Amino acid sequence: MEDSRIIGHLKGSKNGPTMVFFGGIHGNEPSGENAIEEVIHIIKEKEISVNGNIYGIRGNVLALLAGKRFLDYDLNRLWTVDKIEKIKGKKEEQLYNEDKELLSLYQLLNTILETQSGPFYFIDFHTTSSKTLPFITINDAMINRKFARLFPVPIILGIEEYLEGPLLSYMNQLGFLSIGFESGQHTEKEAVENSIAFMWIALVYGEVLKRVEVTSFKDYYFRLKNSGKNYNRFFDIIYRHPIGSRDQFAMAPGFKSFDIVKKGKALADHNNEPILAQKKSRIFMPLYQNQGEDGFFLIRKIPLPVLWLSALLRKIKMPALLPILPGLSWADRKKGTILVNKRTARFLAKPIFHLLGYRNRIINKNLILMTSREVTANNKMYQRTWWYQNKKSV
Repeated sequence: MEDSRIIGHLKGSKNGPTMVFFGGIHGNEPSGENAIEEVIHIIKEKEISVNGNIYGIRGNVLALLAGKRFLDYDLNRLWTVDKIEKIKGKKEEQLYNEDKELLSLYQLLNTILETQSGPFYFIDFHTTSSKTLPFITINDAMINRKFARLFPVPIILGIEEYLEGPLLSYMNQLGFLSIGFESGQHTEKEAVENSIAFMWIALVYGEVLKRVEVTSFKDYYFRLKNSGKNYNRFFDIIYRHPIGSRDQFAMAPGFKSFDIVKKGKALADHNNEPILAQKKSRIFMPLYQNQGEDGFFLIRKIPLPVLWLSALLRKIKMPALLPILPGLSWADRKKGTILVNKRTARFLAKPIFHLLGYRNRIINKNLILMTSREVTANNKMYQRTWWYQNKKSV
């Protein structure tokens, strides 16, 4: 399993950065795997000098071979401390296919973290079942924002508030820069080409490769810029439409990610009930495949002044003062987790928490658990990089 999991490993100078690229966490999304293979092959063939380490890793090997999103359950929903410990405690005969995949990946990632030097970058390639512009998804930590801002594509914040257990959220909790790149529709050749372009650009921005040796760097950059329609703005997720395992769900035909939908627009049919847009917004990742727990999302553009204010408040450590307010208390100070009692903290709306970098998990009708990626982010690891010091980034 280990040999088939590693697409390639290129090692350069000992103390350089380590960039880890994942392809095929979902087995029906092979574009990332193909892109990683292509880039690593060219680096070897042209003998391009490497500073640090480049890893290409297959995610769900068995599902990739089967051409399915997953075999038993979604590998990209298992990466929480509780679920990992539960899987580690199972006997061999109790393990499902995705349990085995997780344990293999978990061991490999721990080996990389123990044997290689930082700063570490984790980048996960995905595609969507619908047509889409290429885009980035990140958990809302400043290290992720600053690096993602370099790429000329839309950036989506807040995915972690709606999905439990993505691999990148787990790596973020460990303090590392983690970015998801959705390159296009599953079956499109352009999805592979966009992932190739993104990987080359990331390797240069991460200072693993020298820009002068990536002779087509400008072409790769403008490819992404054109594919993303020069729409490198930040968006926030405001709604997720969940699907149960036994539900009947059909997305209305023709939607593409980032399409504007007006209030009252028919979006889908769920268990024979029409689903209408509750407000004007943009559709995001509409589901046009059989497997999946997310019917669609709705997003809205984040104004630049809000992003600048958010960065400023985090810089002056404003979030640390939240627990002195009525109805708020620390659940775990080291992890930056705050317990919110809605009955006594009604004055604090969700956008205020978002501004300060907190995302919520509802416990019950009166209690919400808010978690900040900023507290666990290992900013010291990245503070000497050129992009982290860039004052223009938000």
